[in-house]
Amino acid sequence: MAQINKPNLHFNTKLYTGNGGTQAVTGVGFQPDWVWIKNRGVAESHVLFDVLRGVQKALNSDSSSAEATSSNYLTAFGTDGFTVGASGLVNDNSNTYASWNWKAGGSGSSNSDGSLSATLSANATAGFSVSTFTTPGSGTFTVGHGLGVAPKMVMYRPTGSSSWQVGHDSLGWTNFLALNNTGASASNTAFGNTAPTTSVWTGNTANVGTNAPCVAYCFSEIKGYSKFGKSIGNGDTNGPYVYTGFKPAFVLAKNSSISDWWSMFDNKRLGFNSSDSPRLLFPNANSSESNSKMLDLTSNGFKIRSSNTGINGNGNTTIYMAFAENPIVGTNNIPATAG
Repeated sequence: MAQINKPNLHFNTKLYTGNGGTQAVTGVGFQPDWVWIKNRGVAESHVLFDVLRGVQKALNSDSSSAEATSSNYLTAFGTDGFTVGASGLVNDNSNTYASWNWKAGGSGSSNSDGSLSATLSANATAGFSVSTFTTPGSGTFTVGHGLGVAPKMVMYRPTGSSSWQVGHDSLGWTNFLALNNTGASASNTAFGNTAPTTSVWTGNTANVGTNAPCVAYCFSEIKGYSKFGKSIGNGDTNGPYVYTGFKPAFVLAKNSSISDWWSMFDNKRLGFNSSDSPRLLFPNANSSESNSKMLDLTSNGFKIRSSNTGINGNGNTTIYMAFAENPIVGTNNIPATAG
């Protein structure tokens, strides 16, 4: 698989300021297929949109609430970003917003690799796919992911009222986390006690219900672009160093050993490599940005700089997913810029 020399053609963080009306947010660098938006300064829910469920349909990372539809949410995916309406969740006048954008495979097509027929939008080059499907009447099921290699992380949930089911290779596939709450990793059949294969991942109706329309986001690891792993905390402000093989543009982390908050970081907001009013957001909470120095982003990974148990509990395991700003080397081992 070819290495990605320009990560920002597949993932990019875009910050913007709301205008209270209609706004085309440009500068993403590609047409996104998954857009995650958060009002940074106000207690508003995170809203997640994807190309398969369609514009105007939002799920919350911080809630088990059913999918909501509004003409004032995200209204279009553009060639260089997206358009938003007047909802305070995405475009309140003078409010600041963060958006995290991933490229999948466009409008999608039918996939029958698993036991369930799915609609699939896959970007195998960048190891990311979106799928929609309906759960069976009972038991386990499999869904095609279109990535060609086994995913390291899978997030899925019904579009009706339900928690997020998060599987991660570092947890083992007999365990899961819920993105919308603080709970520790728990033994559960959410992923059928079965690791993903090169073609499918496994789910179970026990947590998400039967005959339920669902959406899934799958991630495989691409050298120099994405990394899915774990660190073991020491409870000290001189925390562990996590090698990723690239300068991170985005990190999502969760202490899986105890009940604690998820944390998300990116290279566009303050909150890393500086103690000057750092900013931290929590995927499981609708709260505004918190002033909390947690980590430094470096040329080949990240260094934890906090004793906070959410990311560095002594002896605890913290799982993470990270995406690159710049790889250390590109194709044919050509060095990339680190800064």
